Amino acid sequence: MLIVAFACLAGAVYVIADLVTLPSRERMMSFQRAAAYGGPSATSQARTRGSLRRRALVPAMARTAMLVMRMNPKLTIDDVNLRLLSAGLGRTVSPVAFVSAKGFAAVGGLVAGFVFGSAYKGTGMGIAMSLGLGALGFIGPDFVLNSKISNRQEHLRRDLPDALDLLAVSVEAGLGFDAAVAKVTEQLEGPLGEEFGLTLNEMRVGESRQEALKKLSERTNIPEISAFTRAIIQADQFGISLGRILRVQAVDTRHRRQIAAEEKAMKAPVKMLFPTVAFIFPSMFIVVLGPAFLNLTKILAF
Repeated sequence: MLIVAFACLAGAVYVIADLVTLPSRERMMSFQRAAAYGGPSATSQARTRGSLRRRALVPAMARTAMLVMRMNPKLTIDDVNLRLLSAGLGRTVSPVAFVSAKGFAAVGGLVAGFVFGSAYKGTGMGIAMSLGLGALGFIGPDFVLNSKISNRQEHLRRDLPDALDLLAVSVEAGLGFDAAVAKVTEQLEGPLGEEFGLTLNEMRVGESRQEALKKLSERTNIPEISAFTRAIIQADQFGISLGRILRVQAVDTRHRRQIAAEEKAMKAPVKMLFPTVAFIFPSMFIVVLGPAFLNLTKILAF
């Protein structure tokens, strides 16, 4: 059982490491193929190296993903793909790989919890630890993904007013909406620049502006960006000036950002209360009441 537990843990670690290093390995393979172009021996070696992953790992991941989705019918590939896009991982992690990672982590947690719990505390504790670690392994990838989504949404909210100001200035200077979006992608770095760049690429390959903006709203899932996309779509439909719409949206998003900052500032004293009570007050009580307690013990001793 211990060997099986370590094998499952090693499999989970291998899958996670494979997902993390996938972009760098793809770039390296592209460079190697470009450097060895025309050499049949190098090409055959590259195919041989990649055959194990194609013939063993990829089918195992697909079967594990199907099993996980059968156990959890609410989990779908489209929902996972949308969440990965919201976290900025759509180009590096596939939905099948993410779902299979949940399954491998859950199995590894089940086996490891049962083995270690049974070895130290008995079978009952082993079953309890197995269930706990299995559930933790199953929801662990979701927790990491949700954390990345929250951080990315925070960056998007922070950079959106500046991006809308730049869009408004560009449109008022005579640029079209597509050219203004291209200017924003050149000037901005980070998640918002990536999202606008993806929207611009969708429009360049033939996607209509309305559909590209709707996909932007679905990927980000932020009220400010949803309001911006609805305003642009309505401006296109009714022929309203884009410069005025963008200026109003920039003012509105900056006002919302200020309100959010004030709300966080008002929550800070409440959040600081618990660490103060847990860590500062005990030490203050020891310093203040310690000498009096020692004197009291001396008096009682006499």
